[in-house]
Amino acid sequence: MVAFGLIDEWKPAPGPLTTWSPTAASRAAAAAAPVHPAPPSHIQQAYLEAAYRNRGSSFRFSRLCLVTFKIEGALDRTAMGRAFNTFVTRHDSFRSWFSTTAEGSTRHLVDVADIALEATDFGTPADSEAIRRHVQDSTPGPESWDCFSFGTIEHDDHFVVYAAVDHLDTDGISQALTYYELRQLYRNAVTGESDGLFTPGSYLEYCQRERLESDATTLESPAVRTWIDLVTDNGGDLPTFPLPLGRSSVDYTRTSHSSFPLFDGATARAVDEACAAVGVKFIGGIFAAAALAEYELAGRGSYLGLTPKSTRATPGEFASIGWYSSLIPVQFDLGEQPTFRTLAVLAQEAFDSGKLLANTSYHRVLELALPEHGITTQPGWTAPMISYVDVRKLPGEAELDAAGAGLYGNRGSSEEVFMWINRFEDHTGVEFLYPGTDEADRSIDLYFSKISEIYAAVVDKGDYIPQPPEAHVLAHELSDVSRV
Repeated sequence: MVAFGLIDEWKPAPGPLTTWSPTAASRAAAAAAPVHPAPPSHIQQAYLEAAYRNRGSSFRFSRLCLVTFKIEGALDRTAMGRAFNTFVTRHDSFRSWFSTTAEGSTRHLVDVADIALEATDFGTPADSEAIRRHVQDSTPGPESWDCFSFGTIEHDDHFVVYAAVDHLDTDGISQALTYYELRQLYRNAVTGESDGLFTPGSYLEYCQRERLESDATTLESPAVRTWIDLVTDNGGDLPTFPLPLGRSSVDYTRTSHSSFPLFDGATARAVDEACAAVGVKFIGGIFAAAALAEYELAGRGSYLGLTPKSTRATPGEFASIGWYSSLIPVQFDLGEQPTFRTLAVLAQEAFDSGKLLANTSYHRVLELALPEHGITTQPGWTAPMISYVDVRKLPGEAELDAAGAGLYGNRGSSEEVFMWINRFEDHTGVEFLYPGTDEADRSIDLYFSKISEIYAAVVDKGDYIPQPPEAHVLAHELSDVSRV
C-alpha cells in the first residue's frame, strides 16, 4: 500500500544518508541567471504571491512534496548520482527561479550546462526524526532556485530513495513520474541501457501558451461568464467546507492529516457498476456522494465543488515535471427528492461542463471581474477541493506496493479541507488535509462517516435516499470510523 501523509508521519529507518543537491558553482550560476520572458503559470503566480505575503511566518508556509521508495540491492552511488542529474536537467521546470515582490514575479532561467548535483555523505542519523529534519531543513522554499533535493538511505539489502521538491515545480502526476523516472534512470545507469523514457515537453512553453490564451480572454468570453455566474449564484464567493473547522481567523492553523480506507477492489467495482447503470463514471458517483453529504449535514440544496484538472495537452507534457493544473467547478442543484442515482447523472454532467473551463483560470477571472459582479473572493483565496486519482492508470503502478512508495507533504498552514480519493487495483483510500483543530477532527470524522454510509447503501441497495437535513448538524450520531 502506498503511504500518504505529512512528512512528520514518514518513518524511515536510520541508515547511511547521502544527499544530492546543486553544487556551489551551480548556485552561483543560477543567482546570475538572466531574466526570461515566460511568466509563471497562473497557479504558480498565486503560489509565489502567497509565499511572499507569508514570508514572515515562523514555519515553512510553502508546500514541500516528498516522494519516497526503495530499490532492492546495494546502492551504486555513481549510478544514482547520474540518475538524479539526468532527472533534473531533462525537465526545464527545474531551470527556473523567480524574484517576487509585491508587484509580481519575474522568471530567471538557468543554463542547463550550469546545473550539476553533487553527493554529500551525512553519516547515519540517530533516528527518523533526524532524517525528516534534515530533508526539510536542507530543501529551500520557492524563493530559491534550488528548491529541490534528493537522497538515499542505505540498508543491508536495499536502499530508500527520496525526492523533495517544492510544490512550485511539481504536481500529482509529476510525483508519479518522479517515482517512475528515477527508478528507470537508475536502472539505466547501472546497466548502461538506453533510457526508454519519453522525451518530456517544455513547462516554459506551457506557461507561455497558458498566458497567451488567458490574455485573450475578456469579460465576454463564455468561460469567464460561466465562472462569474457560478460564483455569483453562490453568494459571490467560492464554497466552504460544510462543517465547522474551528480555525482561528487571526493566527495560522497548522495542517492536520487523516487517512481512511474507503473500498476494497470488489466494492469499488460495485460502485463502478452502480454508476454505469445510470450512464456515468466513477467521478460522477464521487460528487453525488459529496452533494448528498452536504445536503444531510448542512442542508445545502445546491452543490458547488472544486476539483483539480490536469492541463497537460501534448504527449510531451504528459511526460513532463511541472505544475500543470487548474481548478474546475462542479455545480448542480439537488432538486426536491435527490438520490444517489439522480445526482450521479447531474454530477457527471456538471463535471463534464466544468472541464470546459480548465483553461480559464479563476485567477484570471478575478483579474477581469468588476465591482458590480459582486464577487468577494480575496487574494490568497482557498476553497475545499476533492481530487480523484485513478492510480491504476499511472506509470509503475504495479510496482508501488513492492517499492514501499510514499508521498508526503510538510505541515504547513491550512484554512480549508482538501480531500484526495486514490484508487488502486485492490483498494481505494481517502486522504484529508485540513486545519489541525479538535473541531475539525470531529467534522472530518462526521463527513467521512456520512460518505461511507452513502456508498454502503449504494453497494447494498443500488441507491441512497437521504434523510431530511437536521437543524443541528453536530447532534448527529457519529458512526465508528477507522483511520489507516
